[in-house]
Amino acid sequence: MSSTTRITVTLPSDQVAELRKLTDNISGYVAEAVARQIRHQLLGDALRRHAEEHGPFSDEELAEARATIFGGDGSAKGPGAA
Repeated sequence: MSSTTRITVTLPSDQVAELRKLTDNISGYVAEAVARQIRHQLLGDALRRHAEEHGPFSDEELAEARATIFGGDGSAKGPGAA
């Protein structure tokens, strides 16, 4: 298990109330959310660097990526679709 550091975070009261409805481990929930956001940021940075070096992604590359992420033919139109 990795080491931890105790910090204080201030959140709106309504968010804390909703968190308490979702989990009894708020620290774990927040740690997972932070890890997900960090991965999202790093992926976005990597994709921007790739596009700067190699040009924009083609429609075919984007369809292949969608198919890999969402399954099927890559035509996902949900909120996560790019």
